[in-house]
Amino acid sequence: MTKPPSETPDKRPSGTANTAAGDGFALSREEKDEVEKKRPPRAAVLHEIIRSNGEEELKRTVPALAWSSLAAGLSMGFSMLARGVLHRHLGGVPGGFLIESLGYPLGFLVVILSRQQLFTENIMTAVLPVMTEPGLKNFRRFLRLWSVVLAGNLVGVTLFAFGLLHLQQFDAATQKAFVEIGEELMRNSPWQMFTKGILAGWLISMMVWMLAASERSRFIVIVVTTYVIAIGGFTHAIVGSVEAMYLVFAGGLDFLDCVTGFALPTLAGNIVGGSLIFALISHAQVRSDGD
Repeated sequence: MTKPPSETPDKRPSGTANTAAGDGFALSREEKDEVEKKRPPRAAVLHEIIRSNGEEELKRTVPALAWSSLAAGLSMGFSMLARGVLHRHLGGVPGGFLIESLGYPLGFLVVILSRQQLFTENIMTAVLPVMTEPGLKNFRRFLRLWSVVLAGNLVGVTLFAFGLLHLQQFDAATQKAFVEIGEELMRNSPWQMFTKGILAGWLISMMVWMLAASERSRFIVIVVTTYVIAIGGFTHAIVGSVEAMYLVFAGGLDFLDCVTGFALPTLAGNIVGGSLIFALISHAQVRSDGD
């Protein structure tokens, strides 16, 4: 006689655990620990990492911010320098633009890995503490950081552009390449400067978010993100200022046109893309999870 189903012996191999529907496979404690190690951090964890970093930056003194942002402005000049040198040697080479754009990430690598103060990076970092704990005190500290870092960055890139032109470190062909890069930038209308600046600010904030989740791939994250900015022709307020100011010192651009045609619309675009879009959406996501 056939045994009732409830009395049928379990013929599964010994050691196989029973699982409840929807619970997945039963794992040992060691296997569960391994799963936890390999899971990506929750968005709230990344948010807190960036927020706490921003909180530390907001507490820094004005002299510390000023020197760090000046160093960052000088360092960002190497993005233009590297791209210009490659441009000079790749003129007429098919696909040369894609190769010369590999020089663009250099300044970002120096600034970010050296923990120098870059304005577009701080758009994301400094705004999260204000969104988390809105108040007059945090807002004042936020405006102080932004103004000091932006001023320091712009002084640094201006000094770099002036020295690049007048210290006679490069031949005429390379100097011409620097001018051509600035002329290419200034072919954008103010509206294009603004809209392309939104994408650049968005990408930089995405990079900051990804860096919070990255331990061993920081180099790759920085290079890939900023390379996309370069090949996309997106406008970045700090790197673009090196290119535009070099053109001003070389006599190819009026300073007022530099300010109104490039600096102001690009800065506005970077802020919109970095804080009003990506940072706000990311904060809203974490806030919704918490609620």
